[in-house]
Amino acid sequence: MVVEVRLFASFREGRFKEKELELPEGSSLGDLLAQLEIAQKDAKITIVNGSAVSAEHKLSDHDVIAIFPPIAGG
Repeated sequence: MVVEVRLFASFREGRFKEKELELPEGSSLGDLLAQLEIAQKDAKITIVNGSAVSAEHKLSDHDVIAIFPPIAGG
């Protein structure tokens, strides 16, 4: 299956901003995070097709995934 991944803030460093990735059928968001070498504890906000999901969420072909690190501001 092919999914579109959008990384934000520090997750872009040494990676990419947006990219289509091919994953095995039945992959979870956690599997994708492992492939990207992003620790689940560091992915504070994970959104699939506009809805917040957990690492156990099973991905589907053509999903759009946004992954955010912790965000702080002042």
